[in-house]
Amino acid sequence: VERNLQDSLHVVRNVMINPRLVPGGGALEMALSREIEEMGAKMDGIKKWPYKAIGLALEVIPRTLIQNCGGSTIRKMTELRAIHAQNAENWTFGVDGTTGDLVDMNKLEIWDPLAVRIQVLKTAIETSVMLLRIDDIVSGTKKSTGGERQEVMPQ
Repeated sequence: VERNLQDSLHVVRNVMINPRLVPGGGALEMALSREIEEMGAKMDGIKKWPYKAIGLALEVIPRTLIQNCGGSTIRKMTELRAIHAQNAENWTFGVDGTTGDLVDMNKLEIWDPLAVRIQVLKTAIETSVMLLRIDDIVSGTKKSTGGERQEVMPQ
């Protein structure tokens, strides 16, 4: 009970500090995914692949909500993409976490604090960058025959 009360107080504090809210249920992530993939489609060559990868990564939130509700992931995700692609005003459509239906989050009054969503995105990007740096470090070394690592100089 104490933990739930503390969490509730932190939510209220965050909303008081930054009162802006965004629709929940994966609606924001789907809208961002669509916009980022559209930006990537305008790029040429391999420059568009990071945009596509980020767009797919953002779809994890609504996909997970659908799976947790026992819905058909492929059908619901396809339907949600179609709803978001039809009209720019449909960006508030997301997944009802109880039934798995796709509904307008404004009508259900399901909201997330904007500050929390921004922090989630920042943390995801920072984690990705950190993993890429670690990968660069690991791939920049190779084992010698004696079991010691040697630095490989990039050319």
